Amino acid sequence: MSGRVAIVDYGSGNLRSAAKAFERVAAERGQGQQILVTSRAEDIATAERIVLPGVGAFADCKAGLDRLPGMVDALEDAVLRRGRPFLGICVGMQLLATTGREHGEHRGLGWIAGEVLPLAVEDAGLKVPHMGWNELVADCPDHPILAGLPAGAHAYFVHSYRFACADSTHRLAHVEYGGSVTALIGRDSIVGTQFHPEKSQETGLRVIENFLTWRP
Repeated sequence: MSGRVAIVDYGSGNLRSAAKAFERVAAERGQGQQILVTSRAEDIATAERIVLPGVGAFADCKAGLDRLPGMVDALEDAVLRRGRPFLGICVGMQLLATTGREHGEHRGLGWIAGEVLPLAVEDAGLKVPHMGWNELVADCPDHPILAGLPAGAHAYFVHSYRFACADSTHRLAHVEYGGSVTALIGRDSIVGTQFHPEKSQETGLRVIENFLTWRP
């Protein structure tokens, strides 16, 4: 196993900004890992950690992932069978669900049971998409991915759909936006953020640092 962090390029996501954030943290706070943006399944097999970003519609992102030869199988082997630390970001987190219900019903990876549903708010002052800074509220404050985050830490969100966990213990943090909205999920060696850590300033850098040093 290498000291490499593989960021999956499947035609979706802020790959450059994500890579820059991970490179900065790896150099300054992590363990000097190499950050590799890749669309090759063989790179996933040798990676120490894996990041799946995502921007856009659920079905389009899943289709893009499925088009990469051997990628889903390589991810399942690395993460589910060998326990490599995995971080999904925004739609990359939503793809972990059993089902996505954005413009129809679409099958997700099924790694964390749940559904991706439209973000519904009744307050006329709250807009969809949810775009901006919100305070994280920890549901599992002892999880290593949240280590060192101060009370009242804020993160940056851009999304119109939310992750509804089938098992509440898989929700690690939430925000209040016309109701309780999942902000961070996880089980075993898997975590996912609805927010964008690469855009969340010190909060996001700390989450990335925690991921790079996490030993599940």
